[in-house]
Amino acid sequence: MARTSRRRPGRTGAKRPHSSRKGGTSRFAQALAVFVLLGLIAAAWGWWEARSWRPDEAEWPDQGALVGARDGAVAFATLRGLGANFVYLEASEGARTQDRAFPDNVAAARQAGLQVGAVHVFDPCVAADGQSANFVTMVPRDADMLPPALALERTAEDCPERVSRAAIQSELMTLVNQLEAHAGQPLILKISPQFEERYGIAARIERNLWLERDWFEPDYGGRPWLLWTANGELQTEAAEGPLRWVVVRP
Repeated sequence: MARTSRRRPGRTGAKRPHSSRKGGTSRFAQALAVFVLLGLIAAAWGWWEARSWRPDEAEWPDQGALVGARDGAVAFATLRGLGANFVYLEASEGARTQDRAFPDNVAAARQAGLQVGAVHVFDPCVAADGQSANFVTMVPRDADMLPPALALERTAEDCPERVSRAAIQSELMTLVNQLEAHAGQPLILKISPQFEERYGIAARIERNLWLERDWFEPDYGGRPWLLWTANGELQTEAAEGPLRWVVVRP
């Protein structure tokens, strides 16, 4: 007797439909790659715009730069051509550090038609007398200079010996008086956010303020400021590295 063949249910010659999971995963990966690429492009564009951004001259007509030894050689004539009206030069720091290029930079900046001011960087670990002597030996009395600026950046946490808040405030007030006696005019307090948070100097010493915040107006001083470092890394043709760009409140 002939044996009839049996086929198991489901074992037909029909092909199974392919799963769409693989194709969907591939499309998702492509979309994700495009999204990441667009994000990188946007970040690069934002970074470049940030490095070249400065406040609109129509709203902020009086603009300038802060220049120190770390900035190397600066073409002050180029700086003037970019719209700067003034430049502040870091002259001294603490009781020992001086920028030996300060006298030449003053002469070059003035020759370019810029107004010039001097900055002393405060060292909380050193007494006021040594710091004022350092500034005085570097910055001559000059009625044509802008008001000097006292940069308050570093706090006393890293000092070799403990320095109290009261001692900081006392030495700072002494130094303010000494620098003003030399300059013949009130100085400007250039206060960093961390220094202000630690010591609250803006409310304790009534002087014009110089505050800093990239791209947005600072408000940590608790009262109106005179100068604002609006971009701490402005890329220009005036120097190889970025410069600190400063504006005056209109």
